[in-house]
Amino acid sequence: MALTQGSAHGTLITVAPTGAELAKADFPQLPTTLEELVETAVACEAAGASMIHLHIRDGEHRPTLDQGHLKAAVDALREQTSLVIQLSTGGSVHDPLDQRLTVLDAEPDSCSLTCGTTNFGDDVFLNPYGFMSDLYVQAQEREVVPEFELFDLGHVTSLARLIDTHGLPFGGKVHVDFVTGVPGGMPGTPAALLAGVAMLPPEVTSWSATGIGRSHLPVAAAALSAGGHLRVGMEDNVVFARGVPVEHNSQLVERVVHLADVMQRPALSTADARVMLGVKDRG
Repeated sequence: MALTQGSAHGTLITVAPTGAELAKADFPQLPTTLEELVETAVACEAAGASMIHLHIRDGEHRPTLDQGHLKAAVDALREQTSLVIQLSTGGSVHDPLDQRLTVLDAEPDSCSLTCGTTNFGDDVFLNPYGFMSDLYVQAQEREVVPEFELFDLGHVTSLARLIDTHGLPFGGKVHVDFVTGVPGGMPGTPAALLAGVAMLPPEVTSWSATGIGRSHLPVAAAALSAGGHLRVGMEDNVVFARGVPVEHNSQLVERVVHLADVMQRPALSTADARVMLGVKDRG
């Protein structure tokens, strides 16, 4: 695996502040409005995050792929922060495939590209190979950097197939994120994570990991110790400690920044993150 120069010495910290699964009524602290997203992004950048992974909500706080909402969020965050802006192409597990492809119209810096279908609790997160292939090619054409989301070990094989078929993504770098601990996907354990890392194709230049729920900290520690990067946020975890809810995404960022400092792999600046990921300068 060809790690990007410097990637083992600093840590890319991505914040995923909202997601599509949790209800605002159940978690009022979840940032769902544009104003809340901007405030969250500014605070998390100040805390040490260099990329933000966005799911967008409508005026009723429901997940949406509406172009107006997506573009407004991208534009506002680009104006108020220097974060790498990544839009989810997963949306909600109920969103149709054709609508998920339109996310690239909002001109994000990066987009998620999930490398296979997975059971997602009681639902199915559908990602057939044809959809993955179409999204890969469109991201190349739009000059958007994909982050390959791996929920299971079979997804690593699908990633290799995409690269073999279509060549390298725009920017020439291959960054992946292991999403562990989803009911139906790979478990949130260091052993499972390291098994996935061992399978990565040689074109991969950097990888990060996400631990859902109680796997949040063990996976973060394992990723840091193995040279990986981190994704945290209320999309993945709303409990800071036993009986203590997360009140703001910046709490989760601050904690892993501390862990990264202890491991002598301090948080990457947004400028360094852009270089590592091969992100286009969109002004």
